[in-house]
Amino acid sequence: MNNLSLRSVEDSDVAQLEIWLSNEHVLKWYHDADEWLNEIKQRHGAFNFLNHFIVLNNNKPIGFCQFYDCNDAQEDWYTVSSPGKVFSIDYLIGEEPLLGRGYGKEIVKLLVSKIQELSYNAEIIVQPETDNKASFGVLAANQFVFDNDKGYFILKNKE
Repeated sequence: MNNLSLRSVEDSDVAQLEIWLSNEHVLKWYHDADEWLNEIKQRHGAFNFLNHFIVLNNNKPIGFCQFYDCNDAQEDWYTVSSPGKVFSIDYLIGEEPLLGRGYGKEIVKLLVSKIQELSYNAEIIVQPETDNKASFGVLAANQFVFDNDKGYFILKNKE
């Protein structure tokens, strides 16, 4: 791992995202590539509350990630009632040879930093699939704690 950074998704990234989202190691967790691509393609419209990024390693695309204010998304696995307090993230490493080499941990660290720039006291929640042990490890390495009652990971705010 050399120089990891994030940049906003651009139209020219869609073809690469289609490839990554179709890879077996990604599809296993993301299930419906078309749904993800639809959100990305509509990032300036219906899904403008999602913050999409390409993960770069020495300026070479290696993955994708996003974060969002849970108040905007209103998914069924959590409850929030006001904006700017609770965020969630998604991330993937598109290049299979890079799996298990610490990139996921660094991607999450970058996402947490981006969220904290917007809302320093924000809580961040993530609900990976229960058998995604790699993601469980990545989140734990970034001080997320699994809440058994809620069924998801939480990174508490810094208050």
